[in-house]
Amino acid sequence: MRPRKDFRNIVVAAVLTLGAVPLISSCTTVADKGESREDRLAAAGFVARPANTPEREAMLKRLLPNKLLILARGKTVNYVYADPKNCDCLYVGSSQAYGRYQKTRIQEKIANRQLQAAQTYADTNWDWSRWGSDIANFDGPFGPDIDWY
Repeated sequence: MRPRKDFRNIVVAAVLTLGAVPLISSCTTVADKGESREDRLAAAGFVARPANTPEREAMLKRLLPNKLLILARGKTVNYVYADPKNCDCLYVGSSQAYGRYQKTRIQEKIANRQLQAAQTYADTNWDWSRWGSDIANFDGPFGPDIDWY
């Protein structure tokens, strides 16, 4: 029975490794482009408003730099991000833009975790029994059945 489990673990590792290739290439693409928080905010629909008057400059300096803040006025909710260093501007976005920004962040986290899992479990010499008898029969990183998603 052990050779079948070994083969299954090898297949799982191969699938994870092959599945990670697009993630790895997309991660290097993001890094190569130098995509920053400001880029993601703009892509989500935030508008950069320059601090091009003395009044705007003074107001920008009063905000916490590089922090996403909620600005609620009546029934309207906007999100603002002060960037005094890179663009000397204030990014302003609606609730919808904030939702798109959060969705992008979550997708990036999921992709990074999948990449980490693929890299961690790609080692076919990994032996769970070395971590104790209570997990000696553990069938790989995702438990006895990998069809969990």
